[in-house]
Amino acid sequence: MKLLEGKTAIITGASRGIGRGIAQVFADQGANVAFTYSSSVEAANELEKELIAKGVKAKGYKSNAANFEDAQQLANDVVAEFGSIDVLVNNAGITKDNLLMRISEEDFDSVIEVNLKSVFNMTKAVQRTMLKQRKGSIINMSSVVGVKGNAGQTNYAASKAGIIGFSKSVALELGSRNIRSNVIAPGFIETEMTAKLDEEVVKGWRAGIPLKRGGTPEDVANACVFLASDMSAYVTGQTLNVDGGMLT
Repeated sequence: MKLLEGKTAIITGASRGIGRGIAQVFADQGANVAFTYSSSVEAANELEKELIAKGVKAKGYKSNAANFEDAQQLANDVVAEFGSIDVLVNNAGITKDNLLMRISEEDFDSVIEVNLKSVFNMTKAVQRTMLKQRKGSIINMSSVVGVKGNAGQTNYAASKAGIIGFSKSVALELGSRNIRSNVIAPGFIETEMTAKLDEEVVKGWRAGIPLKRGGTPEDVANACVFLASDMSAYVTGQTLNVDGGMLT
């Protein structure tokens, strides 16, 4: 029995990295997948084909979760196309790292908008459908940086910490309707973005992690499967650190 059989999931920012890994593992577990992307049309088309080949329904939408109207439209389109929204994974995110003394107002605002406001937009957009269904699982992607902070990332840390507070509040508001809201806080996950970093720097990071390795998108995706499935039916308002023991 596949854990997500018959469920429809929306995953934002899924054309690469962690989002792509979540989409693939969700499809392996039987979920129908609606995913968003911002600019990588080719990667999105490729992912759509790959997911359909796994025997599920899948569709990519060019949509900006940081835009309120776009989020509303996406939710409407997905319900029309798929018939339900059982799981929302808010994964879209950006970084614009700099020390506080050098960070521009624009770089602060854009990170908050893409990382945090998108979570508000999308959660509000799917809320009506989930309330009607009287069930749903919302999974918000934070970061270890949102839990413990990081020099040079005040904007990113603020956005990711905000996601945790938002998710706990949603868990309290919607729990009586059988809608769950949880957070995943990934640590150092190795993706095509981290592949561009200096190998010695990466080795140093790995050495500081108790499990002595970076995580994979699949590691994060597997935790998402648990929170999306009925196995976690009594879990809400929680933050699950998927970090190889970094925050231990």
